[in-house]
Amino acid sequence: MCLAVPARVVALDGSVAVLESRGAIVRADASLVALNVGDYVLVQAGLVTQVLDPREAEDQLRLLANVFPESAP
Repeated sequence: MCLAVPARVVALDGSVAVLESRGAIVRADASLVALNVGDYVLVQAGLVTQVLDPREAEDQLRLLANVFPESAP
């Protein structure tokens, strides 16, 4: 099972979006949705599946942080 993760679009390169989520930078196929830099999206298995409302994305990121806290160095 895959978990769809919220991320913020930091750059676009054709149909590929560069995304930031919880400090990690990833690239994902964005050919299914129209995006702008700064948008929040759901990404699953390397594919952007949905554009999110910013408040909804922030809520989901807070929930993820509670469930999967970052490790201390």
